[in-house]
Amino acid sequence: MAKTEKKPAGNTPAKETQETKRRRAPRQNTAAGKQGQKPARAPANGQQPRRDNAAPQQKRQQTQKKTDAPASAPQQKRGPGRPRRQKNVTPVKITPLGGLNEIGKNITLFEYGNTAFLIDCGMSFPDEDMLGVDIVLPDFTYVEKNRDRIQGIIITHGHEDHIGGLPYLLSRIKLPVYATRLTAALIESKLKEKNIHADIRVVNAGSVLNFGEVTVEMIHVNHSIPDAVALAIKTPLGYVVHTGDFKIDCTPASGDMIDLARFGEIGKKGVLALLADSTNAERPGYTPSERVVGESFAKLFQKAQHKRIIVATFSSNLNRIQQIIDASYADGRKVAVSGRSMINFVNIANELGYLHVPAGILVDIEVIDRYPKEQMTLITTGSQGEPMSALSRMAFSDHRRVEVGPEDYIIISATPIPGNEKMVGKVIDELMKRGCDVVYERMYDVHVSGHACQEELKIIQGLTKPRYFIPVHGEQKHLQKHARLARDMGMAPQNVLITEIGKVIELTPEKMQVTATVPAGQVLVDGLGVGDVGSIVLRDRRHLAEDGLIIVVAAVSSYNGMLVSGPDVVSRGFVYVRESEELLDKAREIAKKVLEECCSKRTLDWTTMKSRVRDELSHMIFQKTKRSPMILPIILDV
Repeated sequence: MAKTEKKPAGNTPAKETQETKRRRAPRQNTAAGKQGQKPARAPANGQQPRRDNAAPQQKRQQTQKKTDAPASAPQQKRGPGRPRRQKNVTPVKITPLGGLNEIGKNITLFEYGNTAFLIDCGMSFPDEDMLGVDIVLPDFTYVEKNRDRIQGIIITHGHEDHIGGLPYLLSRIKLPVYATRLTAALIESKLKEKNIHADIRVVNAGSVLNFGEVTVEMIHVNHSIPDAVALAIKTPLGYVVHTGDFKIDCTPASGDMIDLARFGEIGKKGVLALLADSTNAERPGYTPSERVVGESFAKLFQKAQHKRIIVATFSSNLNRIQQIIDASYADGRKVAVSGRSMINFVNIANELGYLHVPAGILVDIEVIDRYPKEQMTLITTGSQGEPMSALSRMAFSDHRRVEVGPEDYIIISATPIPGNEKMVGKVIDELMKRGCDVVYERMYDVHVSGHACQEELKIIQGLTKPRYFIPVHGEQKHLQKHARLARDMGMAPQNVLITEIGKVIELTPEKMQVTATVPAGQVLVDGLGVGDVGSIVLRDRRHLAEDGLIIVVAAVSSYNGMLVSGPDVVSRGFVYVRESEELLDKAREIAKKVLEECCSKRTLDWTTMKSRVRDELSHMIFQKTKRSPMILPIILDV
C-alpha cells in the first residue's frame, strides 16, 4: 500500500522550501534596502504592512534601468519579445546612363520596386576626334528594354545637356515628360522642329509627383537658366536628393534664391543618398552672384560710348540676356538678336514673361543698318567659338547682315568649355585683326558660372546630412574632388561612391553597392543618321584625315582572266599629284605586276587580289614616304 502524504490541518502554512525562501527574501527588503533605508515596521495591531509605495518604487527602478541601458542595446542578441529585423528590404536602385566621367548627356534611371522613372535626358557635343559628328547621345538600349516599367521623365532644367536627347528618345518610346514652365516650352520647341508629339506636363517648384510608393518633390534652385529645380525623392527607405545643376545665389538676377530651408527640412527627415552636381568641385570658395555681371556691363557700356556693342553669350542664359537688355536700355541703345538658338530662346522667354523687354527696344537684325552704330547692341551666339555660330561668321566675314571692324566693341560673356579654348582663341584673333576691341578676360567679370563651388557644395552636404553620397555631373577629376570634400566633412569612405555610367547602384539603410552593369555609352548623330557612325567609321575618318586615300582601279576579263585595262591610281589627300608623278607611276607598276601574276596563275578571287595589291602598295609607300594612306583597290569584272 502506497504511503500518503499528510496535509497540514487548518490554516497552518505548509513547510517552505529553500527555493520559496530565496524568492521571498529579497522582496521583503526591496523598498528599504535598495534605497538605503531601514525595513518598514509592522503595525501594532498585527496587520500586514501596506505595500502602497513599494510598487511605484519598483516601477521607477525598472524605468531607470531602461533609461541607463547602453545605446547599442538594439544591436544585441534578440530577446524573446524583440521583433525580428526585416531580411528582405526592397533596395533603391540608381543607374546613371550618362553624365559621369564626362560633361553633358546627363540621364539617370531611378527604380524602387515596380516604380521607375528617368531624370533628365541630355546630349553632349562631339570631341575633336569625332570627325563629322554633330551631337552625342546616351545609349537608350536599357531604357527601351524597360519601357513598360518606366513611368515618366523628370527634367531638372532646360539646358541642352539635360533636354537635348529628348527628341531622339521620344521618337522611339512614348513617355510623359514632367518639367517646369520655361523648361516645358523649350522642350516643346525642340520636339516641334522634329515633328514629334509628346505628353508634356508642367509642374512648379514645390510640386509633388506620385509614382506608387515613391513621391518626387521639386525644390527651387539657382542656375544660369530660370525654373531650375532639384529633386527630393521620397522612398520607404528615406529621401534621395538629386540637386541637378545648381548654385547658391543670395542675390539672383531674377526670381528667388535657392530654397535652402527645404533642403534642411528634408535633411532632418532622413536622407538616404545625395547625388550632387560636381562641375565646379575643383574651385574653392563661392560662385559669384549673377548681379556681378550686370555691374560689369554697366561699366563696359560706358567705355564703348561711340561704338556698336556685340555681346556673345549662351543662348540659354536668360538672366545674362536680361542684364544686357537692361544695360542697353539705360544707355539708350536698341537691341538686336543674332543666331538661331538665341532668337528661339529670346522669343520663348519673352512670350512667357521670363524676359522683361521695354517697348520699342528690340529690333530685327535685318534693319540694324538704319540705326547709328553707337545706338546698337547685338546679342549673339558663338561664345564657344563654334565654327557655324554667328560670332564666328562675323569674325571670318561670312555673316550675311553684320560686318565687324574698328567701330565694334565685342564682349565674350562666357568661359570656354574645356576643349574649346583653341576655337575661342581663333575667333578672338580674327576679330582683333579686323580692328575690333574684344573683352574676354576674366578680370572684367563678364561671366560667372551657374554651378556651385566648394563652399556651396559643403552647405548642401551639411543641410541634407546624407547616409550615402554619389557625386555626379562631371569628369573624373571633378568627381574625385567632390568625393574628397564629402570625406573631409566626416562621411565614412565606404559611404562615398564614385561610379561609372551603366553601373546599377543598390541602396539600403545597411549598405550601398554596385550590383550589375547595363548597356551604356554613346550614340553618334551625323546628319539624319543616328547610331550609324561607330568606332570603325570614326577610325576610317581619322585615317583619311591623317594620311589621305589612294584608289587603284583595274578591269579584268571574266572570259579569259586577263587584265583588260589599268590599273589607274588616284590620290586624294595623300600627295600633290603634279609633284609626285614618279611615286604614283611606281605604285601603278607594282599594282599591275601583282594583278598580272594573279591572272596568270588563275587566282581570280577578288578578295585575294585586292588584299595583295593593298599589301604591296602599302609596303612601298611607307618605305618611300613614312606614311600609311588608306588604299582602296577596285577591280571591275568585264
